[in-house]
Amino acid sequence: MRQPITHRKSRIVLALAAVALAAVAAASCKKPAAKANAPAQTFGATPVKVFKTLREKITQKITYTTTLEAWTKINITPEVGGKIARIHVLEGDRVAKGQLLAELETESIRLQLRQAQAGVAVADAAYADALRNKDRMDRLIKENAVSEMQREKIQLGYDAASAQLEQAKAGLNLAQHALDVSIMTAPFAGVIASKNAEVGDVINPMMGGFGGGAGGVLTLMDYSRIKTAVAVSSEDIARIRKGQAAILRVGAFPGRDFPGVVRLVNLTADPMNKKFGVEAVFDNPEGLLRPGTFGDVVFELESHENALVVPQKAILENSYVFIVEGGKAVKKAVTLGLQNTTMVEILTGLAEGAAVVVEGNYGLEEGAAVQILEEVKL
Repeated sequence: MRQPITHRKSRIVLALAAVALAAVAAASCKKPAAKANAPAQTFGATPVKVFKTLREKITQKITYTTTLEAWTKINITPEVGGKIARIHVLEGDRVAKGQLLAELETESIRLQLRQAQAGVAVADAAYADALRNKDRMDRLIKENAVSEMQREKIQLGYDAASAQLEQAKAGLNLAQHALDVSIMTAPFAGVIASKNAEVGDVINPMMGGFGGGAGGVLTLMDYSRIKTAVAVSSEDIARIRKGQAAILRVGAFPGRDFPGVVRLVNLTADPMNKKFGVEAVFDNPEGLLRPGTFGDVVFELESHENALVVPQKAILENSYVFIVEGGKAVKKAVTLGLQNTTMVEILTGLAEGAAVVVEGNYGLEEGAAVQILEEVKL
């Protein structure tokens, strides 16, 4: 007997509903398994970076920026005025002590020298004649063969000839000196830093120079050693002394230290800036350090070997740090020792190997949950 159509439709609807319920049940059974495989997460923990305390040498330093200066610098200028005839060197040339650098026109000076030499010859002949007359007169006086007036006349002639000879010799020396100083030589070995005049310029050292020679003909410098001058505060000057070690660092040679020594420490402050002048000297045999450039002078004040150290940024209010223990932030009071620009010595309050928070410590509270993102190394 055939079933009514409405009854068959009801059975189909019920079958479809049963299939849908079975699918939902199967899906709900799989969800807990997926959660079980998901990575565990710590909610509410503060992410931090830590540094594990260690022992190493720490040196307390202070740094000042300065300008590098040549050990010796001089303007080469003749002692007499005249026209520049020749310049024998160029800028950048290395020269030896005594090497010829430049010279003035010397023709007129050489003529004066020959004139002075002739004057000396004439005066020398007159002196020789006066000396013979004096010797003859001395013999005659012993024999009472001449009068006192004759003796005085011969003596005066001799004295005049002697004075004229000395005058002629002085003129010769002056002419020779003028010739010598018109030829300019290097007073020390060094480098020609600049050429300040040209051939044909007239220079007069007594009036500051004419033409291009106002600063001398050449500038010679020796930078086989470099000196630096810094103005030190009253707080730091008490910790700097003559003979103390210093280090020079320049941007052109990153990571390289040039060792030196403190050469001079002023005992009185500059009345304008109230700071103390300190000069340090650094050997520069390779010529790597160049005058006129900038550098940092580092004064090493005190060192401690095998010190327990942490980075500067770990210290809060100069009195405490946070360490990580069992996933929690623990506040530790510390006593500080030597410090430099990056590290601090811990005298009390921490053990070697403690995980000190160096990033994420600002605003951190005692007992707060923390998550370590990274261990920072030196």
